[in-house]
Amino acid sequence: MVPHLTTALTGPLLDIERHVLEAQAKIEHWFRMQWQEHATPFYSSVDLRNAGFKLAPVDTNLFPGGFNNLNPAFMSLSVQAARVAVEKMCSSAQRFLIIPENHTRNLFYLQNVAALADILRKTGLTVRIGSLIPDLTEPLVLDLPDGQLMKLEPLRRTGDRIGLEGFDPCAILLNNDLSAGAPDILQHLDPMQTLLPPLHAGWATRLKSNHFKAYRDVADAFARVIGIDPWLIDPYFATCGEVDFQAREGEECLANHVESLLARIRVKYKEYGVDKEPFVIVKADAGTYGMGIMTVKSPDEVRDLNRRQRNKMAVVKEGLPVSQVLVQEGVYTFESINEAVAEPVVYMMDHFVIGGFYRVHTGRGADENLNSPGMHFVPLAFEETGSYADVTARPDAPVNRFYTYGVLARLAALAAAIELENTDPEFA
Repeated sequence: MVPHLTTALTGPLLDIERHVLEAQAKIEHWFRMQWQEHATPFYSSVDLRNAGFKLAPVDTNLFPGGFNNLNPAFMSLSVQAARVAVEKMCSSAQRFLIIPENHTRNLFYLQNVAALADILRKTGLTVRIGSLIPDLTEPLVLDLPDGQLMKLEPLRRTGDRIGLEGFDPCAILLNNDLSAGAPDILQHLDPMQTLLPPLHAGWATRLKSNHFKAYRDVADAFARVIGIDPWLIDPYFATCGEVDFQAREGEECLANHVESLLARIRVKYKEYGVDKEPFVIVKADAGTYGMGIMTVKSPDEVRDLNRRQRNKMAVVKEGLPVSQVLVQEGVYTFESINEAVAEPVVYMMDHFVIGGFYRVHTGRGADENLNSPGMHFVPLAFEETGSYADVTARPDAPVNRFYTYGVLARLAALAAAIELENTDPEFA
């Protein structure tokens, strides 16, 4: 299933896809050089928005949840990518420990953990699942909606290593974004026991603005390689610190950034003949789960927030207060499935695209955040993996559109690699 893309707006995008297709050899060579210089995240997922005239990543998740939504036909590709990632980390790896979010009721999330564990087991690893749930003292077996059983086991720390009863893993894979901070049990581990991703990738310390600064540089370099305007693949952004939505502090700072960004977008829209109203997305600079996000089309909208809107923006996951926000250029999504707006989400292990799906929302518009209650996923939409292009086919053929999506996802993963290097506390 390939979603409908508003045909009146495909012209400039076809031009981007044509540039990507014609420069495929240059692109792959450029990526190979980049991967030699930068250590790719073990895994990631990238939210893309396809406006027809612009295609850009708007979020990169370093603790992706949703492996259960991938096309099972691409399992062999996932296993191959995971094997490469594991061998890079430790060629003699035998035992892997996954630490998920502290969910026992969100069984669909746990299906994601089960799917991730299945990929890793198929590489030849022994995989078990440890939990950070504070009061878990005995193994807990849960029934998943698809009929599987999952065993969550309490973590144990011995010296500077963590594991389970009778299980000392060589590596720990976090599928927990550490929004509330890294617990003591994960601090100062034996360097020989690899922790993936590193603790500073967690949302208690990570900032989206750091990611998009790195992405801006990556997009500029890539745009020079294929000869396009970097704006076509890179959303403008600004940050506003010291915001307190409850106390109504920082509103003018926010309004000024909104006004400035909208003006810059209007210039670009005029340059490319885009007859749409510019908008920005205001969101917490740290955090996930689609919390603390709003669509804004005028600076007055952030000056006149009502109590309900301020409360919504004031906190994110784990009840953490929002003090710094990212003002990001809004990118329309003109893709739809059964007349519901959709956006592609691309999944990667190491630097390999392993597939993706469409996030679909029947109650949201083309200018709104789709990562919100009421969304659903179309897991089989990616009929092709996005790992290769077909120069004999049209630039907008599914294989080539998904290849272009894969290129954008790899750019975001490269930016994440550089972001983690730049924010590594050991080299601060």
